Amino acid sequence: MSGLSNKYFLLFVISGVLIVVDQYTKFMVTLHIPLNYSVEVMEGLFNLTHIRNSGVAFGLFADQQFEYKAPMFIAISAIAILAILVIFHQNPKEKKLVQAGLILIFSGAIGNLIDRTLHGEVIDFFDFVVNGHHFPAFNIADSCITIGVALMVADLFSWKSPPDSSAKII
Repeated sequence: MSGLSNKYFLLFVISGVLIVVDQYTKFMVTLHIPLNYSVEVMEGLFNLTHIRNSGVAFGLFADQQFEYKAPMFIAISAIAILAILVIFHQNPKEKKLVQAGLILIFSGAIGNLIDRTLHGEVIDFFDFVVNGHHFPAFNIADSCITIGVALMVADLFSWKSPPDSSAKII
């Protein structure tokens, strides 16, 4: 299998698995936990919660009400997914951290786009509590996006000078 087709094979297999896991977990939450209810998993630390986020990351713009909010977020997501694919295509196969990061971001963006398309909002359920304060609830897709961005940032800081045999220290 050539490097290019192998790159796309990885994109579609890994993202396919992650999208299925994301959608399955969201389905199970909607099936077993009523909307706006929580199930305590680890006392004072972690709950499974069924909430809906009509905003973007961490509930930003969730309180804003306007007629075309869901279609606007769907359009923005679709444009972002296309941009991710273009960047993925242009990314050299040697940049493994960037490749992995883009696969994760792509997976998360598709997972949340499915929610927005089907429900007009995203299903969130991981609810962590730190010192009595709730971190904004999130889901598998959000985790993929966050980890993907972290991998891309890590790549930025793992800069290595290109080998240059003509450079000599005097």
